[in-house]
Amino acid sequence: MTTSTDKQILAADTSMGAVTLRVGDLEKMAAYYSRAFSMEPLEEVSRGKEVHRVLGRGQTPLVKLVHTPNLPGVDRRQAGLFHTAFLFESPESLAATVYRSAQEPSGSFVGSSDHLVSEAFYFTDPEGNGVELYTDRDRSLWIHDGSEIRMTTSFLDPNTYLQKNLTQSALDAGPTLAGKVGHIHLQVGDVDTAKAFYVDALGFETTQTGYPGALFASAGGYHHHIAMNIWNSQGAGPRAASLGLGDVAITASSADDLEALQGRLKNRSIPFGSDGRSVTVTDPWGTRVTVALSDLTTEELLAR
Repeated sequence: MTTSTDKQILAADTSMGAVTLRVGDLEKMAAYYSRAFSMEPLEEVSRGKEVHRVLGRGQTPLVKLVHTPNLPGVDRRQAGLFHTAFLFESPESLAATVYRSAQEPSGSFVGSSDHLVSEAFYFTDPEGNGVELYTDRDRSLWIHDGSEIRMTTSFLDPNTYLQKNLTQSALDAGPTLAGKVGHIHLQVGDVDTAKAFYVDALGFETTQTGYPGALFASAGGYHHHIAMNIWNSQGAGPRAASLGLGDVAITASSADDLEALQGRLKNRSIPFGSDGRSVTVTDPWGTRVTVALSDLTTEELLAR
């Protein structure tokens, strides 16, 4: 008989939660995420010398900013964050957010791409963290090559996209339009080591291996919830404390999912912590990964 702890993959309804960024200038970064991406402050708490502020759309947390001004800045050669990808429900909502982001001088627009499964726009925030804004094409249009999902990187003209999809109603709606963290793209020192942790231990399933120096993985047949690359960071070891990526959050739907995850970690002798509502583990480069029940409140997010 197969028990919950024998399950080797994450449940199909697994998704990503709010990303945590350690920031040097809390007010500047909060203002940027608010103006550029139409996020609103949801909750804030002080913990010692740190201030933790959660921003999101509606009641959905999207990013937690942790004010730690004495840390060194983001180093793109180190393991850490490649980008956080915010997913929008419609081309109109995406276009409105892209338009706002392009007007914000403290960040920078770095490109746009058609990936077959999605259309995406890329920015860098004021402290050097990558951001992707995207919408998915309907899953019926995705092309499968065996167990893999076909993805490419083709030019997407931003002006043409905005001319086609930008509406005044979407601009006026701002943060009332839904958004969520669709995926996280990480910089790692070695792809095979990343696969052993994020696929074999955490339980994501590989979806794309065709990009040299990169691996894409997901739960439930999504194109990817997590990506890992060595494009800037090949050979990087554990990251010293710095600004940039703090925690990666994954949402699970049931206690059984957490129990199964603990079984996989125990079988691989990977240390972890558990409080009954979440499992916390550290990846080979020092990034804390928290898998928590999907009904985790904003207050619980702030407490972590």
